[in-house]
Amino acid sequence: MKELLYLKDDQLKGLIEKLFTGYRESFSDARKTLDKYSIGIAHHKVLHLLSMYKGITISELLKKLKITKQSLNRVLKDLIKLEVIFFEKDQQDTRVKHVHLNEKGETIFDEIFTTQKKRIYNALLNSSSEQVVNFDNVLKKIINE
Repeated sequence: MKELLYLKDDQLKGLIEKLFTGYRESFSDARKTLDKYSIGIAHHKVLHLLSMYKGITISELLKKLKITKQSLNRVLKDLIKLEVIFFEKDQQDTRVKHVHLNEKGETIFDEIFTTQKKRIYNALLNSSSEQVVNFDNVLKKIINE
């Protein structure tokens, strides 16, 4: 553990490579399902957030994704065409739209999540509880949470 106190550039590069590889591998697991529905990673990110934050507003979605309205509109149009989402107007302010997954959207998300869950679950299962907590804490710091 002492070597972590003096991280060298090569060690940081190795960590960044592991982050890239971990991202690639965990999202490649979902590729077959995404291809089946002719959607991509951007769609997957939106589906994931909609599954976690039921009824999220468009502006909250934009903040979480850190993308432009134009980019989000393209993805939402594709998801509307695929018939997996629906919108609900806010009861206080009708200008505000809440986005939801419908039953088909939940099914597609579950199919994607099931494939990804296997890799993540196995990695966590084969780690000590201390390693899992430390990993989670480090990830939170990386994303400034």
